[in-house]
Amino acid sequence: MTETNLASRLIVGLDVPDLRIAQAVVRELDGVVSFYKIGYQLAFAGGLDFARELVAEGKQVFLDMKLLDIDNTVAKGVENIAKMGVTMLTLHAYPKAMRAAVEAARGTPLCLLAVTVLTSMDESDLIEAGYEYDPHTLVLRRAEQALATGMGGIVCSAGEAAAVRKVVGPELAVVTPGIRPAGTEHGDQKRVVTPADAIRAGSSHLVVARPVVAAVDRRAAAQAILAEMAAA
Repeated sequence: MTETNLASRLIVGLDVPDLRIAQAVVRELDGVVSFYKIGYQLAFAGGLDFARELVAEGKQVFLDMKLLDIDNTVAKGVENIAKMGVTMLTLHAYPKAMRAAVEAARGTPLCLLAVTVLTSMDESDLIEAGYEYDPHTLVLRRAEQALATGMGGIVCSAGEAAAVRKVVGPELAVVTPGIRPAGTEHGDQKRVVTPADAIRAGSSHLVVARPVVAAVDRRAAAQAILAEMAAA
């Protein structure tokens, strides 16, 4: 696995409160990381314009919006997001929403990712929310539906990546958040694995936020994760 290939598989989550910090993270990681995730926190603090800036600089952007709405609203949102030039976009893996998004993104390079079960949720959380399935079963069911609707990839826990890979085959992206290098705190994540285990399980992309962004030396933290990925 080449260094360039590795860099394109590590996505650093810019889960920070403002653009000043996000810009500092990107500057510090220049030459090491080229792929960044922008979610709700930064999106509502100027992050969408920052996403356009990153794209213009040749960086890849994973826009983590987890869209879910009526078909027309999802479709119109996806159409505009595709025009931004971002690489990946998430939506919740509801079949109607996925079908609308796939049709809206047709002919563009935008990779649509189906969010299966949030990595902050375990079986008791799903029961409380009214689901009849345990996390593993629900993840696989949604992976099958995402494949059938023509989505570009799946977001799931790395603990489920191997099983998901068997469902979706070798071509779809399997993007795994909740990655925690050995010896780091889990925070609010409940279904976590190490970078090496995620790669071995079949993850195509790893999303890492706090272990890099909150590190004293962000550059060294990212390089350590890349080294662990290479060793796997």
